[in-house]
Amino acid sequence: MPNRDVDEEKRATLRRFAALGAASPLAGLGASGEAEAASDSPPTSDARDAIVGYVASTPGAHFSKIRDDLSLGTGETQHHLRQLVDDGALEFRRDGDYKRFFTAGRFSEFEQVALGYLRRRTPRGMLVTLLRGPGTTGAEIASRLDVSRATVSGYARELDDAGLLSRDGGYAVERPETVLTLVVRYADSLGPGAVAMADEADSLIRYDPGAAGSE
Repeated sequence: MPNRDVDEEKRATLRRFAALGAASPLAGLGASGEAEAASDSPPTSDARDAIVGYVASTPGAHFSKIRDDLSLGTGETQHHLRQLVDDGALEFRRDGDYKRFFTAGRFSEFEQVALGYLRRRTPRGMLVTLLRGPGTTGAEIASRLDVSRATVSGYARELDDAGLLSRDGGYAVERPETVLTLVVRYADSLGPGAVAMADEADSLIRYDPGAAGSE
């Protein structure tokens, strides 16, 4: 017997994100009106609008995250994401074994890379720590994040190769205003550390949108 509480929770989640997706100029893209295979499945347009809304509020989310947070099936999620990419509503960037999804045309390559790392706990912690205190040492970062020094060193190399971190004379975030802006804008989907950072962002760096494009 189906669990009606779980089903209602799923529908409420879909409705919440579908409202965001429906407000997007991309709403309805990919919706073909085909019947759902299961009678208790949400309407196709609701599921797709929910995915659009979810990705808009959680850019850089990977497939499993989208599927699990929206309580969709694997095949259902694959189908909708493929259709939305084909129809130009979403785009994705490969990040190792992951595909990370973004609203099409919304983010630069640097921003997509940054959001991918901000969705990973230790790299996010490193970037947030360094935004708060440029020049913080690897040992200090390891202590604050409760990870090994080797873990910090490994991610520092990755972030350097990705263009997000400079290791010349100490660690420093590249294009800090842009990274800070992403942290602030999407703090609610990045966890309590990002939320705390957003609360104090004005005292750290004042973002000038005109300056960001000139970096």
